[in-house]
Amino acid sequence: MAADAPASACLPALEAVDWGRPWLDRWRGPGQRVKQSVAAGTSLPEALNREHGATVRFVPQGDLPQGEAYERYIFNSGNCPTREGLHDFFNGLCWMRFPQTKQRLNQLQAAEIAVAGVAPLRGPVRDALTVFDENAAFLLAPQPLWDALIAHDWRRLFVDLRPLWKEAQLVLFGHALLEKLVHPRKPITAHVYLAQPAIRSIAELDAWMADDLSAARLASKPFSPLPVLGVPGWWPENEDFSFYDDAKVFRPRR
Repeated sequence: MAADAPASACLPALEAVDWGRPWLDRWRGPGQRVKQSVAAGTSLPEALNREHGATVRFVPQGDLPQGEAYERYIFNSGNCPTREGLHDFFNGLCWMRFPQTKQRLNQLQAAEIAVAGVAPLRGPVRDALTVFDENAAFLLAPQPLWDALIAHDWRRLFVDLRPLWKEAQLVLFGHALLEKLVHPRKPITAHVYLAQPAIRSIAELDAWMADDLSAARLASKPFSPLPVLGVPGWWPENEDFSFYDDAKVFRPRR
């Protein structure tokens, strides 16, 4: 690192990311390159801009005009205000990996703000949009797995149907979810959105999600909670099936 190129304040946090985690498979390449740029003295926004795929330009958080809504600013300017930290680091990676879905979410947020303005209470659609953006995951899986998830039948989902997980994919999307998993804890839970199992690539998933998302669809809360460390192969402790007996984490359906 050059003497006149100080490291970003977020470098220690980026160095804590274990890229060997199975849930980071799809994020490893760009994530490591961004981290290397930051380590060389590049700001996080500029390091993100050096990668390709995002439909926005990343700018310092200070570029957001005072009093301007974050989502409306992105919609009007094409610029995404970015703070030096893990939360916005993963947000940037999501913009690269899921550009159409992220753009669709921003369009829906801007439309809601245009109608209702920026109020202390966001309303059901903006609440759902925020939950999706921060904490969603996509499940591509045979129907029996999805049925068990909806029923919160954790024993069936993770034990009885365990062989079916070889045909399934859980793709993480929410940047807050990814941030939390830098320090994995058993209670960390995703809001899972059903995706078509025939989808075979992230690009196909991105296009399908952008087309499927609507204000009405999100207002219906089309999510199911899933403690992500229960996924077979994602956490060594779940090889002992007593892992799923913790009712504080694997809760019955209300």
